[in-house]
Amino acid sequence: MSKAELAIEKKYNGKCNCAQAVACSFAEEAGVDEETLKAATQAFGVGLATMEGNCGALSGAAMVLGLIHKDRKKTTEDIRAIMTEFKETYGTVVCKELKGVETGKVILPCDDCIRAAAALLEKQLG
Repeated sequence: MSKAELAIEKKYNGKCNCAQAVACSFAEEAGVDEETLKAATQAFGVGLATMEGNCGALSGAAMVLGLIHKDRKKTTEDIRAIMTEFKETYGTVVCKELKGVETGKVILPCDDCIRAAAALLEKQLG
């Protein structure tokens, strides 16, 4: 099973938000148990709970990178690459824009944000 599909499974079976679903899918790689990751990423869902911030799935990916790399420069390079590819593909990384809050046009539903963020993270970790 791909990390993207595992993340979707965790969203529904584990009752995770977008950030938790992505982060918990990489618990083994991050060397952290899922309950700790779930607690640490609980506030990142729904664009930092306001829809004003970055997509929660991308925030979960950023946390995983930090835990894996333990190096600010490498973490920053990798999350920048993920954010850039996501934005080039979908036009934005902001939750409310992805959800079409102001325009009424959904660019990417949450499940697809989770799939995309997990796939990009898996690709970046190579």
